[in-house]
Parts: sequence; structure tokens; C-alpha cells
Amino acid sequence: MPTLALLSAAFVVAFEQLVQWKYGPVGIVGLLLLTVGIKAKSPAVSSAGAVVLALLMTGPAR
Repeated sequence: MPTLALLSAAFVVAFEQLVQWKYGPVGIVGLLLLTVGIKAKSPAVSSAGAVVLALLMTGPAR
């Protein structure tokens, strides 16, 4: 069980670093909103985080 917890923590840290590297501070804010919304069971907060991440991933309209 501790091995699973260690692996999942390493995955989360690696994913956060990837988001920070690719999308910058706004990506971390979106990921934070999504995570907090899911843990707090708040659809509004998790939806706001998902929208921020979706807008970052789609990029500007051309």
C-alpha cells in the first residue's frame, strides 16, 4: 500500500510540473480549481477549472 501511495504522489507531482511547464501559472490555477472542486464536491469550482484548462489547451482562435 505505501508503494501505491508513493507512485500516485510522484505521478501527481510530475503531472503538475508538466502543466506548469507547458501552460504556465494559469494552467496550475486551472488544475487547482479542478482539484479543489472535485474534492469539495462543488460543480461550479470544478467546472471553472475545467473551462480554464480547456481554453488553455485549445489556444487562441485563428
